Amino acid sequence: MSDPGPQFVVPSEETEHERTFMQWPVSKVVHPEADFLAYLQHTIADIANAIDAFEPVVMLASSDHHAHARKLLSTSVELWDIPTDDLWCRDSGPLFARTADNKLVISHIQFNGWGGKQVHKNDGQIAARVAERLGIKLIPSGLTGEAGGVEHDGYGLLMAHESSWVNTNRNPGLSRREIEQRLLAAYGAEEMIWAPGVLGEDITDYHIDSLARFTSPGRALINLPDKPDMDDPFHVAALETYEQLETVGVDVDVIPEPNQRRISDIEFVASYANFYVCNSGVIAARFGDPDTDAIAEAALREHFPNREIVTLNVDALGEVGGGIHCATQQMPTV
Repeated sequence: MSDPGPQFVVPSEETEHERTFMQWPVSKVVHPEADFLAYLQHTIADIANAIDAFEPVVMLASSDHHAHARKLLSTSVELWDIPTDDLWCRDSGPLFARTADNKLVISHIQFNGWGGKQVHKNDGQIAARVAERLGIKLIPSGLTGEAGGVEHDGYGLLMAHESSWVNTNRNPGLSRREIEQRLLAAYGAEEMIWAPGVLGEDITDYHIDSLARFTSPGRALINLPDKPDMDDPFHVAALETYEQLETVGVDVDVIPEPNQRRISDIEFVASYANFYVCNSGVIAARFGDPDTDAIAEAALREHFPNREIVTLNVDALGEVGGGIHCATQQMPTV
């Protein structure tokens, strides 16, 4: 009997979207400083409003927070009464896939707060609640983890850092091979590129989407330092990922990390690669280095020639370890 092929496929981010989902950050356990939480909320609103110029946006938030969120959001951004803890919709939100008969399902990877590192009472239920609201099936993958920990081109190829998946804090008892098989099934993909990553040095165990992104089949952008510090585990891991992508034949263009930044904290995430592709647009970060900001924008224009590139100051997200892509999740059209 011939292989029937994948039962569903997660489309590439570049395909047309029905809408974008985002999450309103509210947890005072996660963000105990009121001023900083307000700063984060303004940044999330800025991103939502920028995306809203290109496609519909749904902000997930408990109804208790709608009145405040509405003051910051464009009038056309829709608010749904789905409680949240934090803002990382790429990780805790719904991963949409298309079936062979062109219906949507949610291919579910269970979020557990990046291996139990953060409260997630509400965030751990978001995908199921969105599925219920939309009236679509939620299909378990048998995996615990986050969509930010795997990058896909929509045409059969995945890449990931082992540190985010082959980890007892997410998938105890599963081998890399078993995890790979489940990831391929969850995305409807055929091939996996692994690189080591970094274990235990940040909350995500080094998500791939802060480093490297597919921009089309067989093509990618990667964010690398001009002068790598070989005593820095993230620099070493980034170079390993770059070498692995080149070894398997991916066409990789390099964007340098910013040399000047508004935020000097060593743990600040300054990732140009953490952009979000929406209908006719790309929403990306700028970090205050005129040279590298310009290089990054030019690279995005070259990789996405038919889309408008919009850059934003999203330093608030970098201060808590992420970026624009981490805060968004697309729902493809059918």
